[in-house]
Amino acid sequence: MTSLILAIGGIGVFLLGMVILTEGLKSLTGARLSQFLVSATHSPASGAATGAATTAVLQSSSATTVAAVGFVGAGLLSFPQALGIIFGANLGTTITGWMVALLGFKLQLGSLLLPLIFVGIMLRLFARGNLSYFGYALAGFGLIFVGIDLLQQAAADTNLIRADMLPADSLSGRLQLLALGIIATVITQSSSAGVAATLVMMNSGVIGFEQAAALVIGMDVGTTVTAAMATVGGSVGSRRTGFSHVIYNLMTAVVAFLLITPFTLAWQSLAPLQLETNAEIVLVAFHSSFNLLGVILVLPFAGRFAALIEHLLPETQPQYVKSLDRALLKEPAVAIVAVARIIETEFLTLMVNINLILEQQAQRIRADLDQLQTILDATHAFLDLIHISNPRQQESRQLLALIHAFDHMQRLHERCDEDLQRALTASHNPNLRQVETILDDNIDDIVTAVRGHQWQRAVAISQDNYQQVKDMEGPQRDLIYQAVARGEIEVPEATDCAEALRWLTRVSRHIARICYYLQQVNSDKSI
Repeated sequence: MTSLILAIGGIGVFLLGMVILTEGLKSLTGARLSQFLVSATHSPASGAATGAATTAVLQSSSATTVAAVGFVGAGLLSFPQALGIIFGANLGTTITGWMVALLGFKLQLGSLLLPLIFVGIMLRLFARGNLSYFGYALAGFGLIFVGIDLLQQAAADTNLIRADMLPADSLSGRLQLLALGIIATVITQSSSAGVAATLVMMNSGVIGFEQAAALVIGMDVGTTVTAAMATVGGSVGSRRTGFSHVIYNLMTAVVAFLLITPFTLAWQSLAPLQLETNAEIVLVAFHSSFNLLGVILVLPFAGRFAALIEHLLPETQPQYVKSLDRALLKEPAVAIVAVARIIETEFLTLMVNINLILEQQAQRIRADLDQLQTILDATHAFLDLIHISNPRQQESRQLLALIHAFDHMQRLHERCDEDLQRALTASHNPNLRQVETILDDNIDDIVTAVRGHQWQRAVAISQDNYQQVKDMEGPQRDLIYQAVARGEIEVPEATDCAEALRWLTRVSRHIARICYYLQQVNSDKSI
């Protein structure tokens, strides 16, 4: 019973360490790694390399995969490029096995890392910024090896798990072990924990290399069950990702299962003692090898593979719905990128409509404004779901800027929709033509700057435009009231003109504030 408690506790501590390590690393380097993921991905091959590197650093293939889905939705990556990232993420997860085999078994650092956990948690409690996140990651790193130590202590009890309790090394036995690996991963929601437990069992002599290899293959397949379940009810992008993950891992598993015996014979021929003296290293080498082989085999066909997935799961939703995939909420930084991109698109749409109003073509904009209201409502709902607990995080500043930008977006939409008559008055009244011309002349330059992501230029033009319009508001209002005093126009007409003048000023201000806040998002982010 004591050994069973140690084994369960060991797995629990290992999983806790993985969660803490991942959270610490994501807080410490997540934004920079997101930048790396996008900027270094130019093809499926480079996507595989960046996916593997990002997963190895973050210790989380799910974080990498969610980021890839988000970047496709935001238009930063193509689906074939994202597939490369997903394939590479599988390879990146094998770094955990190397870490456990080399540091946990060869160097036996579990007890030595206990002080490291104390140092890490002290940094987390009392330090600030990146040092605090580093401490959190440090504590998680130490807990991983404490968990391995507990598992090793449990495995020392020969009655806990014996060789005769597991299927023999035969074809049917390997298939049973593969199924057992799938079940273990579904239960623990972590293939890394299963791989660690397998390494412990092999290190204690409970199972042989071939049996351990079958278990590890099953654990890789088990991750697809988790991915498939996570896409239920999700967007087409999420389902495409989950479906791709399932097909790829199943193909890789078939190849790996067929390679167990040839791989064993090759090691026995080239280094006959290694399977006895360094079985853990050989197992993680096998794990990395079949994942690397899978990437090499599938990359030349990534484009066709992507086309097949897109054909099987066609996109039926509008672009804005596709971008705002709720699966992205798992990674706030990625969700923020998706919202920022769609707000930019909404802003450009509104700017085109304002141009049409000023050019006296208002009859063309009504349908656009109604559709845009639907998009704004969806964006608002998604924005409300993004939560960041730490106000000092970069993502928190970005989210705050997005909220401000979106608030001005909604009010700008109201100016164009509910106050449309005032806009038409401004475009028809010769007394206001001079003010209207200032805004009309600057809109095209602002749109060009926003489309080119020249945010400083967009802010400079929009603020200069607002200042010019605001400076002319007072003198123009005086001219309107003087015209009333001279009897040239009636009071109702003067009121309409004053409201139209106010409309021009408010619209100019909203445009300037939206540009300012979108610049804040883009200057503070790393994508």
